[in-house]
Amino acid sequence: MHGTIMVFFVLTTAPFAAFGNFFLPIQVGAEDMPFPHFNMMSFWVTFVAFLVLVTSFFAGDGPTLGGWTQYAPLSAIGAVGGPGQGLGVVLWAASIGIFCIGQLLGSLNFITTTLDMRTRGMSLMRLPLSAWGWFITSVMGLTAFAVLMPACILLILDHVAGTSFFVASNLVINDQVLPHSGGSTLLWQHLFWFFGHPEVYIAIIPGMGIVSHVLITNMRKPMLSHRVLIYSMGALGALSYMVYGHHMFVSGMNPVSSLAFSFPTLVITIPSTIVVLMWLGSLYGSKLRINSASLFSLGFISMFISGGVSGFFLAQPSIDIMLHATYFVVGHFHLVMGVAAMFGIFAGTYFWFPKMTGRMMNETLGKTHFVLSFIGAYCIFMPFHYLGIAGNVRRYQAFTDDYLIPLIPVHKFITYSAIFTGLVQLIFVFNLIHSRFKGAVAPNDNPWEGTSLEWSTATPPPHNNFGDKMPVVYHDPYQYSVEGASADYIMQTSPEKINSPDEEK
Repeated sequence: MHGTIMVFFVLTTAPFAAFGNFFLPIQVGAEDMPFPHFNMMSFWVTFVAFLVLVTSFFAGDGPTLGGWTQYAPLSAIGAVGGPGQGLGVVLWAASIGIFCIGQLLGSLNFITTTLDMRTRGMSLMRLPLSAWGWFITSVMGLTAFAVLMPACILLILDHVAGTSFFVASNLVINDQVLPHSGGSTLLWQHLFWFFGHPEVYIAIIPGMGIVSHVLITNMRKPMLSHRVLIYSMGALGALSYMVYGHHMFVSGMNPVSSLAFSFPTLVITIPSTIVVLMWLGSLYGSKLRINSASLFSLGFISMFISGGVSGFFLAQPSIDIMLHATYFVVGHFHLVMGVAAMFGIFAGTYFWFPKMTGRMMNETLGKTHFVLSFIGAYCIFMPFHYLGIAGNVRRYQAFTDDYLIPLIPVHKFITYSAIFTGLVQLIFVFNLIHSRFKGAVAPNDNPWEGTSLEWSTATPPPHNNFGDKMPVVYHDPYQYSVEGASADYIMQTSPEKINSPDEEK
């Protein structure tokens, strides 16, 4: 349930739908999303999905225990499988199926907004990187969630309609021969991971866009190449569908199939590496403004690198077979997908809070929140890698084997670190609520001296984002320290003539 809530209802919705709904229309120069009823429906459908999931806590034998991946046959055999495997799984599958509908509605809205609602002068290459992150994510969501939704329907049918999509014949559980025949347990894995691996990038690509947007504003200079970053994020989205089989190296697949999935898994590291090198190369020599948003952006890069490096090991079938289902994998995906995405959410919150509310968040509390969260996250998730190399299998509730007992102190350290890091988040909660009502009033509509369209409108934005006069775009989104310009930065809406290499391209 922890994995389900975090992956679907936090990491999928917050960096994409929460920030995107607010800022994508403003950044493209639109009055609103094109389908307001779809927009509101996507929120309420997602909310209903969350309520359905939470109700499983109150089911007779409790929520599902099948993990956020709900591997068959355990998830498909019903109550005979143990507590939570009956009604709990049905509620889980119903919740995720409803969630998929909300995401599909949202994705359609985001795609149409980006393609059809841009203001005069706003070409695709003049979109900010954050808008590109939301657009690429919405295209991925349109296809990925369209696969997961029928998978959830089939799982429900196995429970309530007597079908056998995911349960093999002659399966014996608790001395009972189950009345199923002809199903495939691997079918669920194929359907789930065809969604599941793009989901990793659905969680991280919006963060990449947000972090790039925040860093450029605080570096006061563009990235080394705006276009290369866009192409790299697009390549991540496309390649993410070709690598899902690396989650199934231990499923008994043909070694040739393992090789076929291993190769693109290594190839997908190339656009990731390009993005990281673009960040680091742009940061080199810059006079970065140190604030809460830029610190969390740097933390995002650090977590993305640290978590991503361990992915090289898991891409090799021979190594992954040993590390699969150990704490090594837990440390890998929590750093690269969980903590990095959360740091992207924090960066966006500190950066856009004055635009949303007209007030500034407390920078002292924000920097304290970053330092303690950064230390805490590494104290939690780096030891997971050591546990995995030692052979510590995940999902065990007790460690009684002789070789696992010496690892218990490491688990204690992780537990203390997790409690500490959880308490640190109360600093953010206090800062958020206090700043909303009693924070310092933003000095103007553009406190960070940004150049994209969200900083050219009032704070907070009016109902139709720009008042009575829609903006006209004349420049790329990141015009800083331009030769011959009359100021340190040039707004996208400024008609001032400049000699910019980016504009000449």
